[in-house]
Amino acid sequence: MTEQTNKPKLFTLPWFKPPYRRIILIAIIVAWCVFEWFFSHEPLWQWITIAALAYAIWSFGINFDKELKKYEDGQPKN
Repeated sequence: MTEQTNKPKLFTLPWFKPPYRRIILIAIIVAWCVFEWFFSHEPLWQWITIAALAYAIWSFGINFDKELKKYEDGQPKN
């Protein structure tokens, strides 16, 4: 049998705990999205950037604190 360990996800690592790092990452994705929609006009990449932006807003803006509370210093809480 395999033992399943609850490891913290990449986006809930303590490195992302300071809000300015999350805001900078979202701003970079917004800039990429603006570039794709207004300059590149490549439909596939436009929708990929929209999806990445939606995921980043959900992961870093809305759900980050809730997910981070599940893990303390990389160890899952019991």
